[in-house]
Amino acid sequence: MMRMPRGDRLGLVLWALAMLAFGLLPVPEFWITLANYIGLYSLVALGLVLLTGVGGMTSFGQAAFVALGAYASAVLTTGCGASPWVGLLAGLALVVLAATALGAITLRLSGHYLPLGTIAWSLSLFYLFGNLETLRKFDGITGIPPIMLGGFELESGRHLYLLIWAIVGLGVLAVLNLLDSRPGRAIRALRGGLVMAESCGVPTTRAKLLAFVLAAVLAGLSGWLYAHLQRAVNPTPFGLNAGIGYLFMAVVGGVGHVWGALAGAALMTLLADWLQELLPRLLGQSGNFEVIVSGALLILLLQRAPGGLWPMVQRAGAALRGRLGSGERAQPAGLRNKALAQPLPRRAQPAPGAPVLQVKAARKTFGGLVAVNDVSFDLHAGEILGLIGPNGAGKSTMFNLVSGVLPLTAGEVHFLGRRVDGRPSRELARAGLARTFQHVRLLPQMSVIENVAIGAHLRGQRGWVAGVLRANRVEEASLFAEAQAQLERVGLGDAALREAGSLALGQQRILEIARALACDPVLLLLDEPAAGLRHQEKQALATLLRGLRAQGVSILLVEHDMDFVMGLVDRLVVMDFGTRICEGQPEAVRQDPRVIEAYLGGVE
Repeated sequence: MMRMPRGDRLGLVLWALAMLAFGLLPVPEFWITLANYIGLYSLVALGLVLLTGVGGMTSFGQAAFVALGAYASAVLTTGCGASPWVGLLAGLALVVLAATALGAITLRLSGHYLPLGTIAWSLSLFYLFGNLETLRKFDGITGIPPIMLGGFELESGRHLYLLIWAIVGLGVLAVLNLLDSRPGRAIRALRGGLVMAESCGVPTTRAKLLAFVLAAVLAGLSGWLYAHLQRAVNPTPFGLNAGIGYLFMAVVGGVGHVWGALAGAALMTLLADWLQELLPRLLGQSGNFEVIVSGALLILLLQRAPGGLWPMVQRAGAALRGRLGSGERAQPAGLRNKALAQPLPRRAQPAPGAPVLQVKAARKTFGGLVAVNDVSFDLHAGEILGLIGPNGAGKSTMFNLVSGVLPLTAGEVHFLGRRVDGRPSRELARAGLARTFQHVRLLPQMSVIENVAIGAHLRGQRGWVAGVLRANRVEEASLFAEAQAQLERVGLGDAALREAGSLALGQQRILEIARALACDPVLLLLDEPAAGLRHQEKQALATLLRGLRAQGVSILLVEHDMDFVMGLVDRLVVMDFGTRICEGQPEAVRQDPRVIEAYLGGVE
């Protein structure tokens, strides 16, 4: 059974009661028609919230998926005499196939090429619909039968009203449940960058494709309802302008907020209708003046509220409740069900002194620049190894070679006895390698504990269907219990429900370590973890790292704070101009003439 996160449950109930009352009241038929179109647009905008606002992938082509859902049902019901419900299943199947094929191609693009790609196939499908004789070209298909429900024909807009809004309500519930689940957090992790998500074990290609297909399914569902509401379809409502309009609705409402999809669809629809009636009276002539005026008004709105309409509503509600500025988020479902938590399995740590990481003659070139020049070193179980050197020494490149972010030009990297160079970061994370970043990579709008739960992604198994149906409560409770335990371990237990972006820089670095520990690693790669920390915080971090070493966790550390490094590590590897110039215990390295010349500048 699907259950909404408690913070939104009351809002959904009140909204559902209001929509039910509106449909039962003797309001004018035109109002019902407007409400029906708001519902149809809300479904498409809801998919764009998932795809663009959450997943960070901009699409102008959702109108094409609306058309696929509408045309599939129209063809089957008029040409084959099939039931509209058969048309629904066929339409959604066609949408899934088309979205999977188009997504596999389009999602390989990045930056501005991605939205340009969606424009390309949107235009192609639009002209395809308009030139196929089977679909009666631009004349379209008429005589589409009404939907039958319980032996009753839903032949008018008033009859379809409750069905449309019931489906919208289920769509909102499904998306909220999905986002509050392991696969939903994987989609949300895409906003933090592919390198960060992959380092936590998230299969980013699969996560992007899932968001793309689910957004297309919501659009196809809207198309099916549209076909049986209008009882006719033609290509005109499914052009590029419609795709741009859907994206505008999501952005105006608040593209990162589920309820913003409904707010944006309502605002844009009502605004367009009001301007169509008002402007001809004011200007004394008819025309598409509402497009100009609404565009100017939207620019003004987004200047005043870049995040859209819904965040303004949230801030107003928080101020009324006296919670403005609290910085806390609603509890995720995994915390609310913490009584169901079960201990997660832990990987066996190698015996003390066993080889964990072996780098053999690693070389990396960028054109004619040799960034890493045949560097070799070993790291053993229960050891903290420091990698130091002056700026430009090649430390970060070496770090990325070990973690799978960059491929080797030559040489080998072995982890736990297996050669791993050339393998992606998510495979290394599965094998037990976790990392932090020199420049903090968190999801600032998510809570602290949700950021840590992303690190435990590989320790769960339930998929998106279980997330939507809330059939993953035991697993979610277990993952969040693990996340809370890691926060307690690093001293951030009291900040679990705060927004990650509200933490100080030093706390954000500690949060990254907690996220890495949630992977249950054998080897922890830390990239300048002490940067931005105060003296006491550095001491606490050193105590934490020594405790991890005592528990068998191996650590590779890149750091510029020499006092912090010298009092912590067991051995040091020193690099300069991409070459290893020294390796040994801290005191021996401190006094090596090559290190003094290259790095310490002669000052102890």
